[in-house]
Amino acid sequence: LNLLIENYNAGVQITYKIYSEQEIAEDSSRNDAEIYYYPASTPNAKYALILSGNVVTRTAEVKECVSTAYQLHQMGYAAFVMRYRIYPDNDQNAPLDDIAQAVQYITDHAQQFGVQAEDYAVIGHSAGGQLTGLFGSDALGYKNYGLPKPGAMLLGYPVNTFLEFKPVYNILLDPGVCKQRYYKMTLSDYITPDYPPTYHWYGKNDMTLMTMCWSAQGPVLEKALARNHVTHIYHVYDDAPHAVAAGKGTDAEGWLNEAVAFWE
Repeated sequence: LNLLIENYNAGVQITYKIYSEQEIAEDSSRNDAEIYYYPASTPNAKYALILSGNVVTRTAEVKECVSTAYQLHQMGYAAFVMRYRIYPDNDQNAPLDDIAQAVQYITDHAQQFGVQAEDYAVIGHSAGGQLTGLFGSDALGYKNYGLPKPGAMLLGYPVNTFLEFKPVYNILLDPGVCKQRYYKMTLSDYITPDYPPTYHWYGKNDMTLMTMCWSAQGPVLEKALARNHVTHIYHVYDDAPHAVAAGKGTDAEGWLNEAVAFWE
């Protein structure tokens, strides 16, 4: 957070709306979609877009994304922390539209941000990991938006499936709609051989995913990546509770260093 303050005081714009005024006028919920910019110390740097998890009506940018962005900055990368639409405005795959719009915005303004438009990484935690994962898929991902392929998907304790929550989300968000929606989709079902290189990890003491049937989460995603021969790394840590983000003080501490080396 201090780095954000220092950049702001130095005249760097931190917050960017990713939709135009006209697009927001057409759908006011788009006003909630933003990116927060951590510039790299050198020009023409690679960048990562970072998504937090969410708890129904709030996202966790400060808890899960800020420390990750700071570490990336220290390693010489530019970082963009993202705020995407959540309940009650996450119907009709709005969060995936927001990810695509963020990548499009960064791509269009790559020179202004001092970043490379290609070979970017998308980092997702928890429910944000499921969204990130689907953005890499052929079903609802980057290809459908005409965007460059991510260089890597870096997923921290991602949700693979929402299981029993699917009908609840459908009733709350898209009543009577049978179309494909992100919350209905089990990520592992949409892994294909051309899926982007993926780094993912979980903790054995992740009680949140335990309540969502841990065996249906990371292990199933890992099998899908292996079955499709996707370049990937998978870690299961003994001590890495849910929402630890950069993993400080847990067995997962240092995962980001390895993930960035994998991305490179």
